[in-house]
Amino acid sequence: MSQDILLESGTNELEIVMFEVASSTFGINVLKVREIINPLPITATPNSHQHVEGVIRLRQEVIPVVDLAKVLALPASNKPENDKLIIAELNQIKVAFHVHTVSRIHRISWQQIEKPSELSTGFENHTSGIVKMEEHLALLLDFEKIIVDINPKAGLNLEEVKALGERERSNKQIIIAEDSATLRKLLEDTLTTAGYGQLRFFENGQLLWDYLEQQQELQTDPIDLIITDIEMPQMDGHHLTKKIKEHSLWGNTPVVIFSSLISEDLYHKGEVVGANAQISKPQITKLIQTLDDLFIKQTN
Repeated sequence: MSQDILLESGTNELEIVMFEVASSTFGINVLKVREIINPLPITATPNSHQHVEGVIRLRQEVIPVVDLAKVLALPASNKPENDKLIIAELNQIKVAFHVHTVSRIHRISWQQIEKPSELSTGFENHTSGIVKMEEHLALLLDFEKIIVDINPKAGLNLEEVKALGERERSNKQIIIAEDSATLRKLLEDTLTTAGYGQLRFFENGQLLWDYLEQQQELQTDPIDLIITDIEMPQMDGHHLTKKIKEHSLWGNTPVVIFSSLISEDLYHKGEVVGANAQISKPQITKLIQTLDDLFIKQTN
């Protein structure tokens, strides 16, 4: 993908590649897309997950191919010669998503994206947001969940946290913006196991920001650190971080970005908005060690 389409950090905008599977329209964040190619010969892999067609060789890399029609229980392509492979990178792994057509790139605001209700899409288990376009709706798929469903080892690993050994309980107050209910539960379990039990979760950056503004008025609970995902409806993590760091009261509060989008060439976006640390999912042990280090710095 051309680098010139990448947005300035912290604008609360994103660009999505629109594509179709059967007659349904979906989107994927441009930041996850490395390239879009015509199908290559697929080598079947024995005992693979039912949603994995096999692997392709792209230049010097071997990349698994996930058939989104199977994931979404939709009909196979009726014109396979026109199909495309979206080569994506998330959670520090590359995956080829097999789709039927790719249309264009749209620039939108996160405020145009709503969290799907349980009955709204029919694809709710695989959808992270509903994009309100001028002419139609498009669904943002939860590609992280699709990958974790295929390979649970790609998710957070509680055993890694237990391997850190017995830890002191911390009274540090941590607030977290994460739109995935599954990840909120995993983060709660893993951080509590690591000794960080004073946690408050929000479904998106806007809700966390509203809470901060409320706390400014009430001045009740201290807030020692903030963890945020990047991709969230209403307000993304980069925009949230920028607002926090520019705020007179919260500007010195450490902000840790914990996201599947922390790749080598996108790291600078978090730096620009002032994030104190950026950890790629699913590196939960690194996240905990980073929290330890930041709290040690606070006491020195």
